[in-house]
Order: sequence, then C-alpha cells, then structure tokens
Amino acid sequence: MVAKLFIDRPEAGLRALLVFSSSVESNLATLEELEELVLSAGLDTVAVITNPRKIPHPKSLVGSGKLQEICLEAEQADAGIIVFSEDLSPSQEKNIEQAAGRRVMGRTGLILEIFAQRARTHEGKLQVELAQLQHAASRLVRGWTHLDRQRGGSGKGQGASAGLSGDGETQLEADQRQLRARTKKVNQRLAKVQRQRGQNRKARQRSQTPSVALAGYTNSGKSTLFNALSDAKVHAADQLFATLDPTLRQIPLPLTGKMILSDTVGFIRALPHTLIEAFKATLEEVTHAALILHVVDAAAPEKQERIDAVNNVLSEIGAEQIPQLLVLNKSDLVTTDMPVIRRDSSGKPVSVCVSALRGEGLDAMLNCIDELLGSELVKATVSLKPEQGMIRAKCFNMGCVIREVTHDTGVIDLHLRIEKHNLDKLNSALMQSYTMHNQEINGKIDNR
Repeated sequence: MVAKLFIDRPEAGLRALLVFSSSVESNLATLEELEELVLSAGLDTVAVITNPRKIPHPKSLVGSGKLQEICLEAEQADAGIIVFSEDLSPSQEKNIEQAAGRRVMGRTGLILEIFAQRARTHEGKLQVELAQLQHAASRLVRGWTHLDRQRGGSGKGQGASAGLSGDGETQLEADQRQLRARTKKVNQRLAKVQRQRGQNRKARQRSQTPSVALAGYTNSGKSTLFNALSDAKVHAADQLFATLDPTLRQIPLPLTGKMILSDTVGFIRALPHTLIEAFKATLEEVTHAALILHVVDAAAPEKQERIDAVNNVLSEIGAEQIPQLLVLNKSDLVTTDMPVIRRDSSGKPVSVCVSALRGEGLDAMLNCIDELLGSELVKATVSLKPEQGMIRAKCFNMGCVIREVTHDTGVIDLHLRIEKHNLDKLNSALMQSYTMHNQEINGKIDNR
C-alpha cells in the first residue's frame, strides 16, 4: 500500500551514503549509532559526509554547496540511497532526490524500514504498517509529480450532459482517500488486539501475579537477559532493534513465588512519535507493570544519555511513576569496579550489575526484584487440619510456602511469605471453612 504512493521515486540500492549532522542543536544520534541503524536496515555504508550547518536550509536542509558535494560523492561512490541523520520535510526529500537522482531517506524512514523487516507476528506487522501509513501521510503534502495528475472526465460530451462534468479527483486526493481507509482498517484491527491484551492482563491481575517489564535502549541486551531468565529463545543479536514483537513468560522468584516478565521493543533517542503511537498496544505492557527493569549497556560510552532517552520515552507513554530497577548489563566488559547491588538511603535496591550473556549476577537481580515486589510481604504460619486440603493447595498455588511441617496428629503447619492482601483472602477462606463445617475454627494464622 505504502510503496504505491511513491511511484516516481528512484529505486533504492543497498549502497548507502550517510549525511551526518554534527551540530549540537540537531544531533539526534552519534555517527556510530547512525551507522548501526544503516547496518540493521541491511544497507552497506560506502561514504560519509558531515554536515556542520546549524540552521537547516528550508529547501534542501544542507545548502546548495553541500548538496552539490553530496550529489558528486553519491555518484563517485555509486550509492543507491542517501541516508540523513535527521528527518527531512517532504519538500526537502523531494528536492534532494531530484538533484541527486537517488532515493533519499531520513531518520524516521530508516527506523521504519528496520521495523518492517523485523516484525514477525500479526500484531507487530499491523503496528509497523500503521506507523508507515502515518509517516506516508505527511509525505503527500506537496509531494511528488504523479500526485498532480487528474483522474476523471473532462466535462465534455456525453459526460457533461449526464451531469458528470468536472476534472475528477487528483491523484493526491485518491492517495489521501486510500491512506485514510487503510489507516482506519489497521486501527480497528489494532483496537481488537488491544482489547485482547487487556483481557489477558485482567486475567493475570486476578491471579495476583505481578508483571515486570523489560525496558531499555536498543541493543542493551534485553532479549539476551530475557532468554537467560526464561529460556524462551527469543531472537537476540548485536544490532539495533533485533527484537520487535513482545514476548511474555512466567518466571519463578525465590520468595514472592512468580512474576510475568515481558520483553518489549527497544527505545532510541528521540523515538519517532508515530512509532510510539503505533506501538501503544505493545507499550501498554510497560505502563501496567508493577516494576520496570531498566536494562542499560554498562559499557556504552554514552550510558547516561541513553538512560535519559529511555526515561523520556517512559514519561511520554505515562510510565514515569512506575518503580524501576536499573540493570547494568554487560558488566563483564566494564574495567572499573562497580558494586553488584547499589541501594538508596532507605535500603531499597536501585541498581544491580549483571552479565546476561555469561549468566552472572542473575540471582542477585532476582533477589532485588523480590525485595521491590515484596514490599507488602509478611511472614505467617498457617495450621490446617487434614480436611482443609483445598486451602493447603491454594497456598502452594500462590507460591508463598516456605516450609511445610506435618505433625503426628495430622495437623499441617505451613510457613508462608505472603502479600498482605493474599493473607486477608486466606483468612476469609479459613472462616468459610469454619462456617461450612459448623464447628470450631479448623485453622488459625499466626502472624510473625
């Protein structure tokens, strides 16, 4: 659908010429990150041109002299596509393509291309298509030459006598109409997916299983960490946006019993707004989490900048108030000494060092998750009679039994570490058991 809207554009090749804006005001990424994005899109970098211009030129972003340099370098390097580190307006994109005779792509278009290649599930493909449609809609404003052509009759002859006079709709209007229709259809399908996710989330909430979401800068090792914890065999590679589709797994915890861990799409500096909107259904897993594991590449030279970029996206999707545990991944690549667990003044863990690839520090991380999720945990002992087997089974299903002791009299003592609201439910179950048997209380709870 999207490709048909640009029939007059040059064919894109695999050899890419990069135009990197080095000015502080417009720099959205380092040159290294731009090269990684290009590599992730399946393109080969054949040349790099630096653009130091601080004020973008309204017609071509880079100015006439720099544009001539770009055109000459693209011809000499036989580049099939010119990739800019910044986003281009539709008119700038058109002017550069006409001057260079080669396909031109901005930052958002490049990220969309990567997402389109990585989407595997039905939901992922729908989300990518929606983002592409939203991006394409902005390209239709004063777009390419084919959009000026008319469709329909000239208003003469039989058509005029039949009341069908007029120039008909332009190609621009036809493309806009098709875009609106397709966007509406994709939004309806995504709304259905969102409702299904909401129903699954409510089912997990009823089971009192806490949800923990992995979030972090792209290529920080989230999927490797997810595989190390769950053995899910999610695709993980040393490239940007290697994993796109969300995955959920149940993970056992030492004390609180279990959690639902979700792996989501990686973030990047100034993540295009169209992507945030399109992936809202997926990112809802983050906004409804009880805890966010903010995975950071501890060996990255711009570690703090990446942390800030992820926090900005979390704030944009409404997840800034959710508790975080900073997971400093790839700690085996760090030469300086770092504490395995760092705590705040109240004693709560705020960061933990791990190496997901080597499996180091995972137990310490799970203990930290236990502490943060178990802030409402209490210790209790439940004494049950043999006929209260259903309550015993309920305790084991909740994963809160630390130790079980069976006495000669048949009475069973269950030593629990349990959340307060679940303890209240257990009290209610014991009272129901008493009412049903119309006798003395068959069990008691000793809070300690």
